[in-house]
Amino acid sequence: MTKILIVEDEEKLARFVELELQYEGYEVEKAYDGRAGIDMVKASPFDLVLLDIMLPGLNGIEVLRRIRQTSDIPVILLTARDAVVDKVTGLDSGADDYITKPFAIEELLARIRALLRKKEPGSQAQAKDVMVYKELSLDTKKREVHVKGTVVPLTKKEFDLLELLMENRNIVLSRETILDKIWGYDFSGGTNAVDVYIRYLRAKLEEPFGTKIFSTVRGVGYAIKDEDQ
Repeated sequence: MTKILIVEDEEKLARFVELELQYEGYEVEKAYDGRAGIDMVKASPFDLVLLDIMLPGLNGIEVLRRIRQTSDIPVILLTARDAVVDKVTGLDSGADDYITKPFAIEELLARIRALLRKKEPGSQAQAKDVMVYKELSLDTKKREVHVKGTVVPLTKKEFDLLELLMENRNIVLSRETILDKIWGYDFSGGTNAVDVYIRYLRAKLEEPFGTKIFSTVRGVGYAIKDEDQ
């Protein structure tokens, strides 16, 4: 059974996430401060850690740095929405992903599933250089995109956005998440930029070829979904 550690000092939030994870079939343990979290990682093998940054005593960034001294266990940071510096520092310190509070539990669960898939030895998510969806293929090494065998030139931002959605296939990514990951933490242009670039991609990849690639989830964001999802 997949085992997840929650390091979170807000006991009600930790309990809520614990119950949702248990409902999904995960084994869960909790720590309410950074030192206890480090001790538990050292004492017992976990498959993934959910780590709050704002912890009493030893903060989450320092906990992450100490974990990374001995382990490459997947870590998802739980961050405050306005903690830009913490997000940057956390990713630079070895976090695999982050999610901002308040978050939808469905998005957190999807991120956990995606990260666990990536960490499976020999998994396609870990090793694949070419991602394929219907008649679209994306080569991450050559940074080329083909639709029905035709090369479609994309700008850097367009390619990065398409790659992000392909990597997170069947996961609805919020506009805020896309904005942070593609445009950066200090971008001040607003989430409208995401909508504009989705339109650019549709104009290049869908309309000329009569294909349907991108799904819009009203009020949330965008995804590339398999037909049966």
